[in-house]
Amino acid sequence: MADTPVSHPALSREGALELMRAWTASESLRSHMLAVESAVAAYARHYGEDETLWRVTALLHDFDYERYPEPSESGHPFVGVAYLREQGFPEEVLEAILGHADYSGVPRRSRLAKVLYACDELTGLITAAVLVRPDKDIGNLELKSLKKKFKDKAFARGVSRDDVVRGAQELGVELWEHAAFVLRAMQEDAEVLGLGGDRA
Repeated sequence: MADTPVSHPALSREGALELMRAWTASESLRSHMLAVESAVAAYARHYGEDETLWRVTALLHDFDYERYPEPSESGHPFVGVAYLREQGFPEEVLEAILGHADYSGVPRRSRLAKVLYACDELTGLITAAVLVRPDKDIGNLELKSLKKKFKDKAFARGVSRDDVVRGAQELGVELWEHAAFVLRAMQEDAEVLGLGGDRA
């Protein structure tokens, strides 16, 4: 996950990571943003987009959630986006972050916004499916197992299946092709995500 130089001074993975950690103490929330980063960055490479810009967007999409969890204009993601705007972040980043929250009313027009939304809830489902495994190793999680977890409404109740389906539809990708793509991306970053299993 090396940083790559970009023209905009506000855009660097390390800077985004530092900001995310400064605003977020929860390890599980940090891990979520890293998981979304893995998936979004893989799509950036797939589509030939600016990987650094996409990584920054993913890393910061929930950075204000811990401090301002309420879904309102005085909460997430509005507070975080206002802060990022003051820091000079590009509108493409800000619109994508606003768009990942349905209640914001901001349409997901850009490919980045659609990818962020499509990966957000899905990475949560994948992470939950890994953590209930005895080996806690994402490398051993198969798509068929993920399908079963998806259909089991009692599993990971906080993950909106409707959002997962809508995300794939908006992106124009078949649901399980999308899930397989995101799973592979997270498997490639297993160690960074802390999902490489128990190595003791």
